[in-house]
Amino acid sequence: MATSRFRYLPRRRDRAVEDDSWLTRFLERAPVGVLATVDAGEPFVNSNLFVYRAEPRALYLHTARRGHTRDQADAPRSATFHAFAMGRLLPAGRALDYSVEYASATLYGRLCSVEHEAEALRALGALMAKYAPQFTPGRDYEAATEQDLLRTSVMRLDVARWSGKRNARTDADGGYPYPLAAADLLGDPPD
Repeated sequence: MATSRFRYLPRRRDRAVEDDSWLTRFLERAPVGVLATVDAGEPFVNSNLFVYRAEPRALYLHTARRGHTRDQADAPRSATFHAFAMGRLLPAGRALDYSVEYASATLYGRLCSVEHEAEALRALGALMAKYAPQFTPGRDYEAATEQDLLRTSVMRLDVARWSGKRNARTDADGGYPYPLAAADLLGDPPD
């Protein structure tokens, strides 16, 4: 497989997003993403909640103190993170032309464990602020402490490059939501 500068560009250039401010805003709001690494020649992925910080252009996530994801970060290595969101399904006259509204960002960089306690605690606080903005630390819950870092591992992806892609429609008709809501997918699959 040939390596070139084009490998980081979306194939659908008409849907590429090259606006850094759009990518930053998307990453600040996207709910979930997937971390990808390679270990001993084998691919590894892990879904994660995350928080992106424009300064220092890094993505933070956390996981258990022990496990495969943490092992990946202990020996700093190249990694990719992909965040995405899906909108309406878009019908067409031919099956080949059906589409979907979506937005995504793919980040390439170096994954490492965050060993500095203050940075790790700031990242955990930022995660809580993103996913539970209606609650206040010290009033609604006890903020993460140094003791919590004995159980929780914080990792940082230092972003070297990124790319974005989206297919957003402004027309109000013609699309429909995916027939299963997230709540439908969280229980046991039907027989």
